Amino acid sequence: MSINRVIISGNLTRDAELRQTASGTSVLGFGVAVNDRRRNNTTGEWEDYPNFVDCTMFGQRAQAIAQYLRKGLKVAIEGKLRYSAWERDGQKRSKLEVIVDDLEFMSSRNDGQPMGGGYNNSGYNGNYGGGNAYGGNAYGGNYGNQGYQPAPQPAPAQMPPAQPDVSGSVYDEDIPF
Repeated sequence: MSINRVIISGNLTRDAELRQTASGTSVLGFGVAVNDRRRNNTTGEWEDYPNFVDCTMFGQRAQAIAQYLRKGLKVAIEGKLRYSAWERDGQKRSKLEVIVDDLEFMSSRNDGQPMGGGYNNSGYNGNYGGGNAYGGNAYGGNYGNQGYQPAPQPAPAQMPPAQPDVSGSVYDEDIPF
């Protein structure tokens, strides 16, 4: 058995590019920068080393969110890895990309503040909200551009202390230790 799932969050490295295949399927291409943190051996300081990940999304979902994906936007994506190899001008080329299944907006286009959103109701429902279909309004999600405001929660109900079962069905000789 093998598992091919990837979850990353980072900033878009470029505006998303929407294309169409010959059969009419929408194809959205974009890049995400993900930092890896390592200690510099000479200075001893921690440093960020960027990794640039190519991402592709297909279909109506790709077409619906293309207008919102701009350079610098923070997103979380979930998908699967796909390896491609080809030859151009006599040189062999290859790349590893993420085919996106779920995408969650983690900041707005304007102010970088957290927001709800995504293109469906699944995904990272924690601090960033779940979002309604295709991100809801222009800023995405249930909370729009106001940021996440948790609903007040009622105090947990107090449970009475557990009472031992004294029905007479337990005897000392029934206990195995």
